[in-house]
Amino acid sequence: MIRVATYLPLAVAAILAVVFFWALSGDRDPSRVPSPFIDKPAPALDLAALDGGPRLTKAAFAGRVSILNVFASWCLPCLAEHPFLMALAKDGKAQVFGLNYKDKPEDAKAWLAEHGNPFTRIGTDRNGRAGIEWGVYGVPETFLIGPDGRIRHKVVGPITNDQLKQLRRMIGDLGK
Repeated sequence: MIRVATYLPLAVAAILAVVFFWALSGDRDPSRVPSPFIDKPAPALDLAALDGGPRLTKAAFAGRVSILNVFASWCLPCLAEHPFLMALAKDGKAQVFGLNYKDKPEDAKAWLAEHGNPFTRIGTDRNGRAGIEWGVYGVPETFLIGPDGRIRHKVVGPITNDQLKQLRRMIGDLGK
């Protein structure tokens, strides 16, 4: 009985060490949150435009490779990824749309005036309902939508340089 009491804590510690090692090793990138929408048609979307122009609807994605970026003026990571969105818009190989999430329109307009506007259209989602429909966890998030209207990829968190390269490759593949 004394032996069991002596070795039991060691056995538990060894098992916990294996579990912690497994959890901390490998490809466990927190920005890779699985999305049930991948390869599924994009959810419904019908939002008033931030600038009073045409509404942002699901129909806007039809026939072209599109990017939908969920952003807000109060979001610091959105500012970090903004140059990458500007680069994607400059490439012209995909239409870049914005979904302004839980933000005041006047704040979003001032933010875009200061940092540049890469978006073809921007829909306002003041109450976050559209974000819920799209499975948004937080801002920023970016969806790559094929010309067939299906979501092909999702980036959770700010776009990085590596993700920009990956998005460009995927846009090229979808545009063929």
